[in-house]
Amino acid sequence: MPDLLIELFSEEIPARMQAKAAADLQRLVTDGLVEAGLTYASAGAFSTPRRLALSVEGLTPESPNTREERKGPKVGAPDKAVEGFCRGAGVTVDQLEKRDIGKGEAYFAVIEKMGRPAADIIAEVLESAIRNFPWPKSMRWGTGALKWVRPLHSIVCILTDEAGAQVVPMSVDGIDAGDATRGHRFMGPDVFSVTSFEDYEVKLKRAKVILRADERADMIWSEASNQAFAAGLELVEDKGLLAEVAGLVEWPVVLMGTIADDFLSLPPEVLTASMKEHQKFFSVRDKSGQVVRFVTVANRETADQGATILAGNQKVLFARLSDAKFFWENDLRVAKAGGQAWLDALSNVTFHNKLGTVSELVDRMAALSAEIAPMVGADAAEAEAAARFAKADLSSEMIYEFPDLQGLMGRYYAKEAGLSDTVAAAAQEHYSPLGPSDDVPTAPVSVAVALAEKVDKLTGFWAIDEKPTGSKDPFALRRAALGVIRLVRENTLTIKLGTLIKDADLLSFFHDRLKVFLKDEGISHDVIDASLAMPGNDDLLLLVNRAKALAAFLKTDDGENLIQGFKRANNILTQAEEKDGVEYSFGADLKFAETDEEKALFAALDAADAKIAPAMAAEDFAGAMSAMADLRMPIDAFFDAVQINADSEVLRRNRLNLLHRIRTICLSVADLRKIEG
Repeated sequence: MPDLLIELFSEEIPARMQAKAAADLQRLVTDGLVEAGLTYASAGAFSTPRRLALSVEGLTPESPNTREERKGPKVGAPDKAVEGFCRGAGVTVDQLEKRDIGKGEAYFAVIEKMGRPAADIIAEVLESAIRNFPWPKSMRWGTGALKWVRPLHSIVCILTDEAGAQVVPMSVDGIDAGDATRGHRFMGPDVFSVTSFEDYEVKLKRAKVILRADERADMIWSEASNQAFAAGLELVEDKGLLAEVAGLVEWPVVLMGTIADDFLSLPPEVLTASMKEHQKFFSVRDKSGQVVRFVTVANRETADQGATILAGNQKVLFARLSDAKFFWENDLRVAKAGGQAWLDALSNVTFHNKLGTVSELVDRMAALSAEIAPMVGADAAEAEAAARFAKADLSSEMIYEFPDLQGLMGRYYAKEAGLSDTVAAAAQEHYSPLGPSDDVPTAPVSVAVALAEKVDKLTGFWAIDEKPTGSKDPFALRRAALGVIRLVRENTLTIKLGTLIKDADLLSFFHDRLKVFLKDEGISHDVIDASLAMPGNDDLLLLVNRAKALAAFLKTDDGENLIQGFKRANNILTQAEEKDGVEYSFGADLKFAETDEEKALFAALDAADAKIAPAMAAEDFAGAMSAMADLRMPIDAFFDAVQINADSEVLRRNRLNLLHRIRTICLSVADLRKIEG
């Protein structure tokens, strides 16, 4: 079976587009081949700044012959109906067959298609893929009509089998497919031919091109780490920057440079942000955490070992860091004056046209932080002060230049303003957690302000009916709700959301987010529903603890069997109450118990009730579940030995009342009616 190699060689593809483009090429081509009747063993896509490549192994040499029968209109149907059927089937009226279908005759079309060589199919599929490629942005060049992300120069398209390699004949907008490509723009030979994917990859490497993006990234990280280690320093990890830089070079050459002493007084985060944002440099820090050097990645080897490149980069970096230093020094003057100028400026910044300015947001956060503070063990006055300064850095020059540093710079500026470490920490931490891997604040004041910020956002956008819909969530409200859940849970906070949130729909939104959160921990939706149906469902910590205890209980044999016993009791009782039109909740009397199993169940229910009630009052859900588990055997034995619908109406009513007691005790722990299965 032949193997297919495709390369689309162009001017530089933006790094951010390369990975998706490679995946799109693989999808478009392999889907098209399969749809045309070809199969393959495996496929892999690759990208460099100047090329997309696809290798398809074990391709069938031709598509199979096919025969399809289609039933059409009945004989005697209007001519237009018959003609339409023929057009759809690709046959003429003369080619139709008449067949008896039991209730008269109908037309049938027999469509036979001969198999086609793989090369013919590949040519059609690849041309379609190129002409319809889903680039985020594309361009035309010269006089052609073809659109590509950057001018497309050449196409490699070859099939390789035991007999050798053959070019797939095809042309796209005047670009003929061939077996020739180019290596590195500066260091590689001009043009060379390839005969297979293996030959292609080997020859590219000789021509100073590393085809695989992950290999380029590994080379960059390894060499940069080694150079930093040799200098007694540490490379600052940045996976996003590493992936981007790997998409900027075909032959990575790692160079480490120094940072002028003039800039070492800048916060390390400012140095890192400036170098990453403007120059795509990695930061290198000393043991104290201060950034003292940088790593840049060139795309070529030079006779002077990169000295000229490094000197040019250091010159540009000096200018960039001079700007950052200017912003920092200006901001320090405002901070040392207390930062009031920044706070005043927030009244000119719109938070949302229906929710007012950022200054008004700060006022709401301050009031809410003071209200939440006692719930989380924080000082109300300090929480209010922290909230009032939390957004101050949004007016600073540094955040205007580097928005990703918001909060972090607030911490620096709070210290320069003479505010406490607690207030400074809250300025940075109140945005957290920003995602599932982000740390959750633990300092009480930070927790209070973080909760206030998220609760205000949720209640505000709910009030103006700006709720998430489907996959759209422009204001990150789902993230805010999950942030509240993590803050409450990871700090073991008992907070009644009902005291902060009056909107029932918003509380339901929290419950939905909690389901997503707990589902990721293996807790099924019905267990969560059984917990949500209980009183106190605005206490997220109580909800989580109840759901976790119930989930663990249901995984035991006692739990599984008790659920079946409960459901049996509940079903019998529900049917009897519907039939009789009464509620059997008047208390079963032991004196009417006839069998030992019936008497044993009375005793077991008394014992369970004595344990479950105090356990639930203490929110000891595990203890309550354990006590409920003791009911499993007495309930099973009762149903095996006792007939509920006895001939005696007195016995029947008493036993139904006993079932009501089973239901009441079990439902005091969780609404087991919600449990599936």
